[in-house]
Amino acid sequence: MSITLKKPKTDDEIKGKAYVHWKSWHEAYTGLVSQEYLDKLTLDKCEKMAYSWLDNVIIAKDEDRVVGFVAYGNREGESSATGEIIALYILSEYYGTGLGRQLMEAGLEQLAEYPQICLWVLKDNKRAIRFYEKCSFCPDGEEMYNSNINAAEIKMILNRF
Repeated sequence: MSITLKKPKTDDEIKGKAYVHWKSWHEAYTGLVSQEYLDKLTLDKCEKMAYSWLDNVIIAKDEDRVVGFVAYGNREGESSATGEIIALYILSEYYGTGLGRQLMEAGLEQLAEYPQICLWVLKDNKRAIRFYEKCSFCPDGEEMYNSNINAAEIKMILNRF
């Protein structure tokens, strides 16, 4: 395994990010979100999203293959003191390899000026919650129901300063 982290630049990298998005949702979220939503989440739809969202993304490549990505930013607005890990996805064959941690650290590095980082995770996604807890995130008690995917999400916070 020879992992490189970088910003997506080429069509192959952008399409690779889209594939990871599509594949990881179908691998990790079956049974956790609405099957109707998953059925409508096509690779083509993920490609359209990938091309429209190129900023604040770091991909992980194993040789020439995109195998994961992290997206980060500040969805609350520029005045907010809280950065956000918006998405972190890897292919299931890379679970347990340390790739998720590498991507998390890369995203956190990009959010270095923020004293607090948040993320939202499916309430029933125990594997992801354990991973985020290992990265020092803690549930803050906030919860929301996402009617698009028919599932509840919880907010987790990392305080750095």
